[in-house]
Amino acid sequence: MCPFNGLTQILLLILAIILINTVVINALSIKFENESVTVHMDETISVPYTILKDTADEYEDDGTYLLQLKSNDGNIATIDQEIYVTYNELPKYASMNVTGVFLGKTSVSCRNVKKNKTLDGALDVIVIRKHRLIDTIFTVSVATLVSIIYINFGCFLNWGELKRNLKRPVGPVIGLCSQFIFMPLLSYGLGRVLFPESPEMQLGMFFTGVAPSGGASNIWTLVLDGNVDLSITVTSLGNFVALLMMPLWIFSLGKLIFNQAKLVVPYRHIATSAFGLIIPLAIGYLLTRYCKNLASFLARILKGLSSLLLLFIIVFATVTNLYLFKIFSWKIVVAGMALPYLGFTAAFILSKILRQADPDCLAIAIETGIQNTGIAIFLLRFSLTQPAADLTTVCPVAVSMMTPIPLVGIYIYKKIQASKYISGYEALPST
Repeated sequence: MCPFNGLTQILLLILAIILINTVVINALSIKFENESVTVHMDETISVPYTILKDTADEYEDDGTYLLQLKSNDGNIATIDQEIYVTYNELPKYASMNVTGVFLGKTSVSCRNVKKNKTLDGALDVIVIRKHRLIDTIFTVSVATLVSIIYINFGCFLNWGELKRNLKRPVGPVIGLCSQFIFMPLLSYGLGRVLFPESPEMQLGMFFTGVAPSGGASNIWTLVLDGNVDLSITVTSLGNFVALLMMPLWIFSLGKLIFNQAKLVVPYRHIATSAFGLIIPLAIGYLLTRYCKNLASFLARILKGLSSLLLLFIIVFATVTNLYLFKIFSWKIVVAGMALPYLGFTAAFILSKILRQADPDCLAIAIETGIQNTGIAIFLLRFSLTQPAADLTTVCPVAVSMMTPIPLVGIYIYKKIQASKYISGYEALPST
């Protein structure tokens, strides 16, 4: 008598079928030439691979395999290729085309269509951004135009007032404290709250907050009728103070955010920014001494040129960074608004409490809220690997895009009020 009853025999048969199928399914594997590849956005590269058989005597019922190569995230990279392989062809050497779609990391796997199982072996795909001509044009054109504007500033400045600001530095001290104490702490807190699971995004926010103010703060102060002399004093001092304060913050709170990052301080970049402001100002000063008619003309056209430059920067920066809008989320928008807006507000309130004049309050607020996002982007690209470096630049880019909104609103309001005043004045009866 058979020691196994009928039910036991059926169960053993089912188990044997499962084991056989498992062996057959795993009879194939795929091997790529490299474990990972890097491709630029909107470019296609060819990647060699080999289909291998693990055993010599196991194959599909009809001796053929239908395999499909596919990207696990088609929003980052695409590869959609089906291949038929016969048993006798193995191992098979071939290649596939991988196309970069957007910044990020994904993987390519191979699926046995008939068995609906994934083969052993995968390819990591890293998509990065290629340096574009438009990026160079934007950087060079803005640097050139800002230098020209600063020559005009040198002609416009009241140099005696500048000296008084240095002798009685209440305004500059408020501005520097707001910029190098309040803004780093604010950016650190916003990063922790809005991006608790992403140390890279926290670093993006933090690097934006520790950067000094840039030339745009002086231009906005001029356009909005703030104290330009105080604004330029704070900007100039701030670029030198940044050489001390940025390392202090980066190697303290910065380490807490992302301890594994290769944190560096762009001393050359900061020094270049500082001297990039001082040299054109010095040229403007020399013009006021030795070419007074030209200096007077340059001072008169400064406001109009500044307005055009701001418009140029806003439009060109938006066009240049359009690709980043794909990863904008409500958190990034909130972060981009919160950092400058809270900076404006806090610095203005502090200045009012310390009884500064309204033009001084406006200048200090603008100096605090406007960051040199170029330095923040530089820091990110040297501290993070690609594509994380480019992805996290969305933080300083978002800040730079959101910063002008309330300033443009103030400018429009002032223009409306000025036009009402002129209209009212013209409506007065002549005597």
